[in-house]
Amino acid sequence: MAKQNYKRRTTTTRKSKKKFSTVKKRLIQLISVIGVGLIFCAIIYHYRNGLAYYFSFKSDKVLDKEAKEKSLSDVRNYQVLKKNGDKAIGFDVSEYQDQIEWTDVKTLDNDYELSFVFIRATVGKDRLDKRFEENWLGAKENHLIRGAYHYYRPNENSIEQAELFINTVRLEKGDLPPVLDIERLPENQSIERLKIGLKRWLTMVEVHYKMKPIIYTGERYYDDFLKDEFSDYLFWIANYNFYREQMKEDWLFWQFTEKASVSEIKGNVDVNIFNGDVEQLQFITKE
Repeated sequence: MAKQNYKRRTTTTRKSKKKFSTVKKRLIQLISVIGVGLIFCAIIYHYRNGLAYYFSFKSDKVLDKEAKEKSLSDVRNYQVLKKNGDKAIGFDVSEYQDQIEWTDVKTLDNDYELSFVFIRATVGKDRLDKRFEENWLGAKENHLIRGAYHYYRPNENSIEQAELFINTVRLEKGDLPPVLDIERLPENQSIERLKIGLKRWLTMVEVHYKMKPIIYTGERYYDDFLKDEFSDYLFWIANYNFYREQMKEDWLFWQFTEKASVSEIKGNVDVNIFNGDVEQLQFITKE
């Protein structure tokens, strides 16, 4: 009889523990769902202006997969531009944008005036951008402040790369400083050798144009390899992270998106913000 009573008490305790465990698990699930919901609502509230802008003016679009992806970037683009409305806005192009009707290039997404453009001139030690000449001339005729950039190949001779750029680009009064675009790591040399090559290119170009070049790179590349040893140069930083909406103080230019719409240019375009207004931008151009 004592054994029966003992077994009944044990069974009751186990059932109570199991019931408590189930309730606890459901409570944790409920809290998690509420937490996710609150985060989602906070995101919607934060981007409310961008969402309102997109759905008010673009709801007539038929969205395929690419357009749906772009719609998210449109929301962020609007948010970034709104927070940086006092700064000069520009873009950059290469032969990949195909032929551009420069006389009609005026605005970003038909709303924001464009003030400047960076144009790819050269690649490595032996390649010219196929549309550099026409883009260079078109930008000037359209009264855009223009700048030229060189895409640096880490595994090619830096002197030859600098010579190619110098022989290709003729800067005039009102043009922006030359730009060195470095994005890749070397395959057959050390990081130290890479830095030596970059400094040689920068020095040659600065001596020729009598203007200190700007360095373009991604934020992580900048932090990991360039920030300390190239601190006496100004940087143009690429960062497309959804959460970043303002540029850092030590960035001269910020390429905040690669998925923007510029009037009369086919496909997506990289868009940049200068850390100042148009008057301040003109201050750094060639005299």
